[in-house]
Amino acid sequence: MKTSSRKSAARALPVLALGAVLGGCGGSDTAVNELPAGVTPHGMTVYPATTVAGGATADKQDLLTGGIGKTGLGAAAAPTYADPANPTAAELRRNALYSNYRGILDPSAAGGYGTLYGPNVTASGQVTTAEGLIPGREYLASLDDGSGRKRVVMAVQVPDSFDPANPCVVVGPSSGSRGVYGAIGTAGEWGLKRGCAVALTDAGKGVGLHDLGDDTVNKVDGTRATRTAAGALAQFAANITEAARAAYVAAFPNRLAIKHAHSQQNPEKDWGTDTLAAARYALYVLNDRYGTPENPVRFDAGNTLVIAGSASNGGAAVLRAAEADTSGLIDGVVASEPVTQMPTSSGYGIQVGGTPAAGYGKTLADFVTYGNLYQPCAALAADAAMSEVSTFNYISVAGMTARATARCAGLAAKGLLTGSTVAEQSANALARLRAFGWTAEHDRMHSAHWGLGNGPILAAMYPVAYGRLSVLDNVCSTSFAAVDATGNPVAANAVVKAQSFALANGTANGVPATPVYDNSVGGAKSWALAVSPSTGVADFGLDNALCQRALVTGADPVSGAALTATSVPTKAQSDAVKAGIAEVTVTGNLRGKPTIIVHGRSDALVPVNNNSRAYTAFNRVTEGAGTKLRYIEVTNAQHFDTFLPFGGFDTRFVPLHPYFNQAMDLMWAHLKSGAALPPSQLVRTTPRGGSPLAAPALTAAQVPPISATPAAADQIGFNGTALAVPQ
Repeated sequence: MKTSSRKSAARALPVLALGAVLGGCGGSDTAVNELPAGVTPHGMTVYPATTVAGGATADKQDLLTGGIGKTGLGAAAAPTYADPANPTAAELRRNALYSNYRGILDPSAAGGYGTLYGPNVTASGQVTTAEGLIPGREYLASLDDGSGRKRVVMAVQVPDSFDPANPCVVVGPSSGSRGVYGAIGTAGEWGLKRGCAVALTDAGKGVGLHDLGDDTVNKVDGTRATRTAAGALAQFAANITEAARAAYVAAFPNRLAIKHAHSQQNPEKDWGTDTLAAARYALYVLNDRYGTPENPVRFDAGNTLVIAGSASNGGAAVLRAAEADTSGLIDGVVASEPVTQMPTSSGYGIQVGGTPAAGYGKTLADFVTYGNLYQPCAALAADAAMSEVSTFNYISVAGMTARATARCAGLAAKGLLTGSTVAEQSANALARLRAFGWTAEHDRMHSAHWGLGNGPILAAMYPVAYGRLSVLDNVCSTSFAAVDATGNPVAANAVVKAQSFALANGTANGVPATPVYDNSVGGAKSWALAVSPSTGVADFGLDNALCQRALVTGADPVSGAALTATSVPTKAQSDAVKAGIAEVTVTGNLRGKPTIIVHGRSDALVPVNNNSRAYTAFNRVTEGAGTKLRYIEVTNAQHFDTFLPFGGFDTRFVPLHPYFNQAMDLMWAHLKSGAALPPSQLVRTTPRGGSPLAAPALTAAQVPPISATPAAADQIGFNGTALAVPQ
């Protein structure tokens, strides 16, 4: 709660140092609403729409849906452009809201959209026939560190329903590598419905696509221009000279640089402070909007409720913001499926049903590069088998099974697997994953998660980002490009590039960038079709995966020998990667802030043993029994709600998003009225069942609420320093 002590003048002084300073003529002590350091405003736009109007221009848009409403967000087809090759900034904003909303949530009616959540569902949970448009003003700005290369984009949305007498701010850093609207469906929607100002930020990630061939980039507003023309408004441009660019393009045509991987900033190290900067900018905006000459600094941390909430990498960012918040800016935190980047696995433990977990507390780079080696082989194991073909079971797609079999054989030949048959090798691969932090709940997820490219994409991006390595380095013989059906690098489609701000998610997911293995036998190929030099067969680029693993460990995965100045990768590259990883690990100290973490037990991308379970245990050791962290684990929930309409996902899993919303509601009640936070607990859900692509509609009974008094068998507690989770 905002207490009277928090509203005291003494309590407000640290805030004034950040956003408003004392000054003026003649020694006046009148506060000044000062723009936070490093922030450059890019303008304010009024989005007044209250009825669906298509959103082609700003006057036909709203803050939440871009003018297309609940119906438009739920439609399978994205809104069209007047000129697809030359979209306007307003059109790109509308379509970015569409794609980012759908990229986080299940937009299908059978999955709960429109009944359990969605623009038409009010803050109190009432289902209406309204389209859910929210009019208001949006302030676009960017934050830089003076180098001109950091470029954190922020959008503060102030709904017309904002009540200056009851001010609140919800801060939403984007999930994954998404752009500034990446948290619109989570923190954005929840906050706007409450009448809060919403501070969205890409936290230094975002859709920064630099086509090295024609030297074009995305601007902050989403439109594209040459690097020279974009200038300071470029979302991202690789830090290379013109001569270096020309030489690189001659050797590697059609290549792309992407911001998260190639900014050479290690943006993750600043996710927490960038989230705090967005909150400070929101206070500046509110004072600019509602301040008076007599009271120009009307809002500060002492009288404005600030909740930081988001999912995935955004969940990581809000936890890191709480850890970095020494001034009391943030009041409460909600993190859904966060990547927690543990600094150690020592000093705490995890028990499930009384049995100690086999592996836990590893960093993202560690478990991603390890999983990238073994998951395609493990997907062939009997315990990972599925009846679906070409839906949930992506490894069953034509050609994928043969390549996965080759991956098993290649690993076995290098002494990295045991067994002489595919059945034995794949079972051993699955056992290794279980020992590294995955669990039996993830067995049938490896096929889908790896087959959809998550392993190759993240293993190619994150070590490069941590090491601040250049796009020119082609680390582990890996680059990024659009590819054709045979895996060959080709020029990115001009229309896709023009619309990339609204289509792409900031990763190399194929829109348009894809990881390309330049050392593939016969010429560069996409990860899915690459032929490894050491094996001579198509095995999803085993050599590249081994190299990426070595970047993280500092040793050759096959021989165990330490890397050297002439090895591939080099010791210097690995040392840089390991130094960058050290920059992003957590402290576990939430500074006494009330915090709720929600995570799906079946999350195979960000497995709970290496992330939320480990963080909860580490926090208890760090802050003690008085910690205000609560951990909610949800059965049958996995990382990507947006995948739930896919065959096999629909029958097996429930959405995690309703639990994010519930956690935000619980945090609100705690901060506003002093309601007790719920105990840490396991929420037991019921999957929809039925046939793939024809699962029956989800009901509220299948996703029971977080309980104020969970049954003893569902309570999550501690056994000494070990987190005790029910089976």
